[in-house]
Formats: sequence, structure tokens, C-alpha cells
Amino acid sequence: MGQALRVTEIDRIDDMIAVKADLAARIAAIDIRAPYSRPCDIATEIDAIRVIAHSNGLNPAVTVAHFVDSALSRGEHGALVHGWLAILRDAVGCERQDVQACHAFAAACSVRLAG
Repeated sequence: MGQALRVTEIDRIDDMIAVKADLAARIAAIDIRAPYSRPCDIATEIDAIRVIAHSNGLNPAVTVAHFVDSALSRGEHGALVHGWLAILRDAVGCERQDVQACHAFAAACSVRLAG
């Protein structure tokens, strides 16, 4: 019984590593195209990242994705998106998924919005 539990836990960790790698690859691809893309095109891709993050319990990434969407809605585009994607990349890689982690990332995004 203990062996089966260990294998299940390992599978869950492997799945999370794969999800985070997929999200990181998506963010990198957006970052490359951002200087040449329209905000509405980037917003669609950010929304897909948000849905995947939400489905996998990556709460800070969901929080940041909402802020990125707001920035895009305000018209930020091109090179300005790079900083937002850096925060999103950090949120995807974050090990903590608690409310305090979400608040910390929200604070970082608020500073960026104000700056």
C-alpha cells in the first residue's frame, strides 16, 4: 500500500513539473512574439495560461494572469509586456500556492501598474 501511494505522489509531482514546463514554454513564446503582436492576440494566450494554471491549482499564476489581462486591456503592448511576462513566469515557478503568495504577487503587479 505504501509503495502505491509513493508512486501516485511521484506521478502527481511529474504531472505538475510537466504543467509548469508547458506554461513556461507558452510564456517564452509570447515573450518572443510580444513586440510584434496585438494586445488582443496576447490576451487570448494569457487567458489560456490562466485556465491551465487554475485547473492545476497554480494560484499565484492565476492572480498574475488577471493583472496581465488588465494591462493588455489598458493598451500595454510590445516591449512593455516583457515585464509582465517575467512576473507571470515567476508566479508559475512559485512553490507556494497559498493566499499570502497570491497577495505578494498581486502587490508586485500593483507596483508595476502604478509605475
